[in-house]
Amino acid sequence: MQYKKICFLASQVETAQEARAVLVMRYGDVPPVQADLIVALGGDGFMLSVLHQTQGLRAPVYGMNRGTVGFLMNTFAPEGLTDRLAEAEEAVIHPLRMRAHCVDGTEIEALAINEVSLLRHGPQAAKLRILVDGKERLPELVCDGALLATPAGSTAYNYSAHGPILPIDAQILALTAMAAFRPRRWRGALLPMKAKVRFEVLEMEKRPVQAVADGNEAREVEWVEIAIAPEITHRLLFDPGHGLEERLIREQFV
Repeated sequence: MQYKKICFLASQVETAQEARAVLVMRYGDVPPVQADLIVALGGDGFMLSVLHQTQGLRAPVYGMNRGTVGFLMNTFAPEGLTDRLAEAEEAVIHPLRMRAHCVDGTEIEALAINEVSLLRHGPQAAKLRILVDGKERLPELVCDGALLATPAGSTAYNYSAHGPILPIDAQILALTAMAAFRPRRWRGALLPMKAKVRFEVLEMEKRPVQAVADGNEAREVEWVEIAIAPEITHRLLFDPGHGLEERLIREQFV
């Protein structure tokens, strides 16, 4: 597919800003709302912010790495961009929706493309009760935290917490514990994509917990509900042979 109107967005990192200047000079630039395609220049964190900011637009997003890891990004090169875009492969992903109820009575909603994490917010381990689709599955998890990750986010925080890497088209979510004390050595669970997960915080005054959805934070939560948001679609483009499916497989052999 040929993309005629391109929007270039860059992080505040100097190398990203310099790359944007070069690309705009070569290929022009339009505002996001007018674009056929959006090019994000930065790292994975910037890519996530661009996806959140542009989720209501029709244009897919093609990332070029000007950050550190760049798992969601393609290799940066100013030459031949139009040919690369014409041959790019598309990956479609859906975010998680978090609803967190805080001790002070406020409720916070946020979307997470990678994962929703619950983390202890004090010196003592968190105590969590876990329900799936309204059924209690774990009456008490004593841990530093727990997270629910999408396939696209399974190589991020989830993998660092020793959770499984999921194929991008897998219709499952990864529920992973961080430093679980009880049950000892509990490593988590794989859940259907349509599952609704509820975390309830036990002994919340003694063991405060915060919830984080792709950087959006809710402090001192009483409970958190998480489910996929199928009505929201993110379209990412990758160079042929270097799409998310290939990257997820490759990540397991390094």
